[in-house]
Amino acid sequence: MKPGTRLRSQVGPTEVVVVRAPSGNVEITCGGYQMIPVAQAPQQGITIDASDTGQTQLGKRYSDPDGTIELLITKPGPGSLAVGSVALAIKQAKPLPASD
Repeated sequence: MKPGTRLRSQVGPTEVVVVRAPSGNVEITCGGYQMIPVAQAPQQGITIDASDTGQTQLGKRYSDPDGTIELLITKPGPGSLAVGSVALAIKQAKPLPASD
């Protein structure tokens, strides 16, 4: 995986662009299922994990706690994002310095 890679959810309309990627292979999931390349068709008959009540937000960046991966949401939808067992959260903007 490398920056610029486009992925889609198999259980909803969510699509992301990889902004920052760790070295090596990682499994990015949405709604409990591995995300796939945008051009690939999702598996038939799978549905979102019932315990997953998350929702992705358009234009937001999601990152892991260490900041090793960053995803930009291009199409929102149901399901939480995760890398392996680590949930991704909306990346917070850096505060600007106070101007006195």
